[in-house]
Amino acid sequence: MLILLIAYLGGVLTILSPCILPVLPFVFARADRPFRSHGLPMLIGMALAFAAIATLAAVGGGWVVTLNEYGRHAAIAVLALFGVTLLFPGLADRLSRPLVALGLRLAESQHDGVFSPLLLGVGTGLLWAPCAGPILGLILTGAALNGASAGTSLLLLAYAAGACTSLAAALLFGGRLLSVMKRSLPTGEWVRRAAGAAVLVGVGAIAAGLDTGLLARLSVGTTSALEQALLEKIERPKPQPGRADTSGRQDQDAGFVRTAAAAPEPSMAPVRKPGVEGDFPSLAGATEWINSPPLTPEALRGKVVLVDFWTYSCINCLRTLPYLRAWAQKYKDAGLVVIGVHSPEFAFEKRAANVRQATKELGIDFPVALDNDFKIWRGFDNQAWPAFYFIDAQGRIRHHQFGENGYEKAEQVLQQLLREAGQRDLPSDRVAPKGQGTQAAAGPELAMSGETYVGAERANGFASPGGLVSGRAHVYQRPAALRTNQWALAGDWTVEPERAVSNGANARIAYRFQARDLHLVLGPAADGKPVRFRVLVDGKAPLADHGADTDEQGYGTIEAQKLYQLVRQQKNGNDRLFEIEFLDSGAQAYAFTFG
Repeated sequence: MLILLIAYLGGVLTILSPCILPVLPFVFARADRPFRSHGLPMLIGMALAFAAIATLAAVGGGWVVTLNEYGRHAAIAVLALFGVTLLFPGLADRLSRPLVALGLRLAESQHDGVFSPLLLGVGTGLLWAPCAGPILGLILTGAALNGASAGTSLLLLAYAAGACTSLAAALLFGGRLLSVMKRSLPTGEWVRRAAGAAVLVGVGAIAAGLDTGLLARLSVGTTSALEQALLEKIERPKPQPGRADTSGRQDQDAGFVRTAAAAPEPSMAPVRKPGVEGDFPSLAGATEWINSPPLTPEALRGKVVLVDFWTYSCINCLRTLPYLRAWAQKYKDAGLVVIGVHSPEFAFEKRAANVRQATKELGIDFPVALDNDFKIWRGFDNQAWPAFYFIDAQGRIRHHQFGENGYEKAEQVLQQLLREAGQRDLPSDRVAPKGQGTQAAAGPELAMSGETYVGAERANGFASPGGLVSGRAHVYQRPAALRTNQWALAGDWTVEPERAVSNGANARIAYRFQARDLHLVLGPAADGKPVRFRVLVDGKAPLADHGADTDEQGYGTIEAQKLYQLVRQQKNGNDRLFEIEFLDSGAQAYAFTFG
């Protein structure tokens, strides 16, 4: 209810924004006629048309998030055209001339019925739809991330109703308002042109690949400070995942949990026949399929299906892959189908090309559904990465488990479901794969350091003097000492919501940790140029404690956006001081994981 009120009040304040100016002539065209029979129907039509068009924009926003390369170029072209129309009003006038002509004909209509003003309102709503302030942007962004829904349309309608309330008040009580607003037209024109220039600069940055997250953060609305202040009064949670460290501690964040381990099971009693937890949800929300044509629950009927929710920068997910591959191979002829549902966390994990490359490098040959909109995730009411869902041959969910370990029980459930489907000659042994590098099993001792984000949105434990400076370049100093689980930046960095980007060579990160392994999600320079780095542990080369992505002297290279294993100690002892120096500029750092 609160967000509906905020959306409504945001719409009320839209009348103070220059973007409302083009629709005012149509609104006041019938100011001399009865409000109930002319003004009110027109405003209703305007609100309905705006909500409908903005809902389509919300649907399109979700599509933009999942664009392949061709779609990305098309989206850039559309943004460029929009920027040009803001910069050159004459072009915008020519493009909108058919709608304006329709609006004028409707405005000049002498019919006294309700239908004519209603149509005038529809035409006015079409002209107004491109006017989007921060609150409307919040609604559309939420729809793009969570999927357009009836709730989204209701919020858009509340926003439109707020704007129409202001216009209704102007019609009823303020004939002089039009003359006041007209005096702001020159200022509004300059604001419009500035917004157009900003859009074109943003388009250039996106086309050059300077910031993969820029498209989601680009704002082109020209709205009042009052509306922005209203927006800051509410913090609407975004669908962002939480993580957990290998000790099993879980971090809750907006309903998403990254969980490290199910309870270890050194010896297993025979598994009880699992009950029914629900029906196999739809897979139609996948934006793309890898290693397979699109699959459906109906087409999979008769098969036993194991659905794994994962994302390729998640260390806990990576360590389950040897078991998933082994099960897929061992029970393929018995009727098992393993499906990986890739539900991304970071912006770079939404790019299909990145996921395709990751699945190839990780040796994944079973079907993978790209769940960029989290539609499949929500269909399963999932709560964690990694998560296994076991589905029988009749299309029913019979068991689920979150996290690493629990592999013996998982295989027993698979065998039970396969026997129920009619398989009799199943091997009694259990798979025992040995993962390498980032896919190797976690150490026997619990990690005392937990998941740590480097981006400003969820950073914790930061110890550089002065704290994080978000959104602009800043030169950081490393403190003289770090306590366990504290980290610091040194050198010139720009800290963004989900990452930190080094602005020059020799930028550094330090972290005092206690765990066997240390991983860091990293990316190369924005133009794809590799970034060289060197790792030190307690001020020395790691030698035998180096990770899979470094050599004994600690040297390595960032060539792709993924998780890098930088330290793998022979044993887990006292806390250690980790340092990484980026020898080239442009390094992107996202999150530490341990264990």
